[in-house]
Amino acid sequence: MMIVGTRIGAAAALVRTLAVAAGGLLVSRARALTPGGELASHRAVYELKLAQSHGNSSTVSARGRILYDFVGSACEGYKLEFRQVSELDNGEGKVTLSDLRSNTWEDGQAKNFHFKSENYMNSRLVDAVEGQAVREPGDIAVTLTKPKETKLSLDRLIVFPTEHVRRIVDAARAGKTILEFPVYDGSEKGEKIYNTLTVIGRTIPANERVPTDAAAGQQALAGLIRWPVTVSYFDRAASAGEQTPVYAITFELYENGISRALLLDYNDFAISGELKSLEIKDVKPCP
Repeated sequence: MMIVGTRIGAAAALVRTLAVAAGGLLVSRARALTPGGELASHRAVYELKLAQSHGNSSTVSARGRILYDFVGSACEGYKLEFRQVSELDNGEGKVTLSDLRSNTWEDGQAKNFHFKSENYMNSRLVDAVEGQAVREPGDIAVTLTKPKETKLSLDRLIVFPTEHVRRIVDAARAGKTILEFPVYDGSEKGEKIYNTLTVIGRTIPANERVPTDAAAGQQALAGLIRWPVTVSYFDRAASAGEQTPVYAITFELYENGISRALLLDYNDFAISGELKSLEIKDVKPCP
């Protein structure tokens, strides 16, 4: 069951970026909370449960929660406090508890990315990552202090988490349906790079498929369109040719960046994430 500490921990790195995206096309109440063109600061809680099992998966039940607290602005940068706790049961008395905690900061120009995370398995710390990535003229310079002091040089075409989701929103607004980018988020001991394939579905108007979760009744979301999005993550270091994604995540993304209706697919089982609570915070406009 080390799958909890690997794929679930890695997928959480994507989940913690889901609500980070440019606003701008907001209704009047939303503008009071989030200045036009700014990111939506908010605190969200998602409840996790097993959605389905595939093939010979030994997972018979799963539950957990994601806590997501995001604040910031283009001039001050964006701070995220994230925690995902997941419990998986194989039905034979084997229960595995994964607890991922992370803090990140990314500047408004996507040039600096700071990250710190700890992953616990059954209350035991199994790995910790801390470092900084800086976009320089020729490459991206990464300095890790944990798990060991290391310096890396990455391809400048790689994007950081906030910038990745910004581009998804921009592509959706432009009517594009496919987007491909390599992404670096500091996960997997700080040395992992994923190739991503994003598929964007048909626009969901505000009056269609009205949510019944914590997004319902939110004045800041009233009148906003959203899109069904699936992002598949592939191991960039794997050999060339046809690959199966390491994991994929499907969600509905509002144009101000807030996400609902999560589905984390780990190939042999999938976990759903229902938005249980949502607090949208005021954002001060940049001077």
